Amino acid sequence: MVVAYWIIAGLLAVFYLYAGGKKVAQSKEQLAPMMGWVDTVPMPVVRLIGVVEILGALGLILPPLTGIAPVLALVAAIGFVILQLLAAGLHLSRGEVKETGLNAVLIILAALAAWLATAL
Repeated sequence: MVVAYWIIAGLLAVFYLYAGGKKVAQSKEQLAPMMGWVDTVPMPVVRLIGVVEILGALGLILPPLTGIAPVLALVAAIGFVILQLLAAGLHLSRGEVKETGLNAVLIILAALAAWLATAL
């Protein structure tokens, strides 16, 4: 189960470091082609979401790796489930049903990471 956690946590961490980094570093115009919702959300909120994603990715990896407060990995994984539920709700409210597929995959992976984090 520990190996499964590291595989799933690693995949999630890479995804969220990339996505969060883009939200923190790029302009609204650069983000709009990939994330159409940024037109309706203030940029400080987009930047905050990016910071939360980066911190969550670090929370999945660093606590179990260092052995310092490994419960934070569980907290980070649950946070990602909540984040993606909110993101799916935003997409559905905008009529973007096709975009919720990625949200569903990320919810499942984060829920698995949360479950596996209990065995760390």
